[in-house]
Amino acid sequence: MPLFGRRNKSKDNLFENPQNTDPPRPTNPSSDSSNTTEKEPRSNGTTKASDVVQRNDPPPQQHQRPKLVFHCQQAHGSPTGIISGFTNVKELYQKVAECYDIKVEEILFCTLNTHKVDMSRLLGGQIGLEDFIFAHIKGRPKEVDVTKSDDALGLTITDNGAGYAFIKRIKEGSIMDQVPLVAVGDHIEKIDNVSLVGWRHYEVAKKLKEIPKGSTFTIRVVEPMKSGFSFVDQHAGKKGSGSIGTGKQTLRLRSNGPATVEIPDDIVNVAVDKVNGLLESYMGINDQELARSIWETGSTINNPSDFAIAVDESNLNVFGFTDEFIFDLWGAIKDAKDGRLNKVADFNEQF
Repeated sequence: MPLFGRRNKSKDNLFENPQNTDPPRPTNPSSDSSNTTEKEPRSNGTTKASDVVQRNDPPPQQHQRPKLVFHCQQAHGSPTGIISGFTNVKELYQKVAECYDIKVEEILFCTLNTHKVDMSRLLGGQIGLEDFIFAHIKGRPKEVDVTKSDDALGLTITDNGAGYAFIKRIKEGSIMDQVPLVAVGDHIEKIDNVSLVGWRHYEVAKKLKEIPKGSTFTIRVVEPMKSGFSFVDQHAGKKGSGSIGTGKQTLRLRSNGPATVEIPDDIVNVAVDKVNGLLESYMGINDQELARSIWETGSTINNPSDFAIAVDESNLNVFGFTDEFIFDLWGAIKDAKDGRLNKVADFNEQF
C-alpha cells in the first residue's frame, strides 16, 4: 500500500522491531540441566554437590537490522512516496510502481536529487543513503526519419537496467544534433519497426552503428513526461550536495547478490569514470555498473595477459571486447592503482 507524506524520522522507520522476548528468569538448578555449571575444587582435589555454582546467563542480545528508507516522487509532479526493501534496480522500479499504483513498464529511468532530465544525476548502481529518487515516466512517443550521412550518429546510449535503452548524450554538431524531435533522455523504442524494448545499451549501439552510411532509417523514441506542477523542486542531502562519492555511505545495487552499504573510495570512483569513458569512446555506451565490474575484475591482477584471461572467463566476455580495447582498459586500471589518474572531466562520443 503506498505511503505518502512528510519524512518521518522516528526509529520505527529506520529499524525493524525485534520480536518481544521475556526477561531471563531464575532457574532451579535441580530441574534445569541445560545451564552451565562450574565445579570449584576442594583442597583435597574432590568436589561435592554443594560446591556447584549455578549460572543463569542471559540469552544473547538480538541485533536490530537496519531498514533503509528512501523518498521518491514522479519527476513530472506527485506527492512524496516512501520505498524500501529492494536490492537491485529492477526491484527499485517495482517498489516505485507499487507506491504510485502504476505499471513498472511506465518508468523510463530515475534521477537522484533532481526532477530534471539530468544525465549526470542518473540512478545507476549506487544510491546515497540521503538521496531523493525521482522517477521519470513515459510521455509522448515521437517518430522521425534520419539519413545517416556520416559514419557516426553522435549518440551515447545507456539503459535503465530494466529493459529500456535511452539517449544519454548527443554530440554537438552531429547528425542526431540536427534532428529536432530527438532529445537527451528519450527512450529508443524502435528502429525501422524493430522493437528494442528489452535490449541492452550495447546492443542498441551496435544496431545503430551497423546502419549503412547513406541510408535512411526510421527511429521511434519516447520522451519522459514533462513537468506540469510547480511544487516539484530539486532535492539534496542535508548539506545540499546530491552527488555520490563525497564520503557519505551509499547503497550499492547489484544485478546479482544482495545490496550492500559502502563508503565511496576516491581511487575506485576515478578508475570507474575512466573505464566508463573508454566504454563511451569505443562502444557508444555509458554504464557505471559495467565499468565498476571491469575495474573489480582487474583491480587484483598484475599484468595485462592475466586481465585478458579474466575478462574471457567472466560474464564480460559477452561484450566481445577487442584485444586493443582490453589493453586500453588495463592501462586505465593500472594507472588508477598507481595513482596516476585524475578526475575524468568529459567523454567523447565516437559512433
